[in-house]
Amino acid sequence: MKLLLDTHVWIWAAEGPRSLGPECRKLLAEPATQRWISPVSTLEIARLVARKEIILACPLSEWIARSMTSLKLQTVGLDHATAMEAYALPGDFHPDPADRQLVAAARVHGLRLVTADSRILEYPQVQTFSALR
Repeated sequence: MKLLLDTHVWIWAAEGPRSLGPECRKLLAEPATQRWISPVSTLEIARLVARKEIILACPLSEWIARSMTSLKLQTVGLDHATAMEAYALPGDFHPDPADRQLVAAARVHGLRLVTADSRILEYPQVQTFSALR
């Protein structure tokens, strides 16, 4: 399975996997699972660190490198197709630009978005997996 981790799922998987549900932890641990992240999530984490809303055990660049290695994460590119899709999503979707980009990336690249965000989980136009399962 090809998964795109929402920002909070990336943090939880790296820092406190107990926040994830048992099915989600099992899925993320499967060797055959492809785990993807978006640079938009790095932007969101950088903002949280800058505002001191989260404190990481090491500098951000080191945390990114370590978590990408330990979780075997790949980076999904922020390309023109994804950028355009973010504001052409079908149906009704909320205006948060980061969430729009993550949903668009999942749709464009054929990934299942792992999240605990109910607004994304309830959006029928993207494949999702609840991080709380």
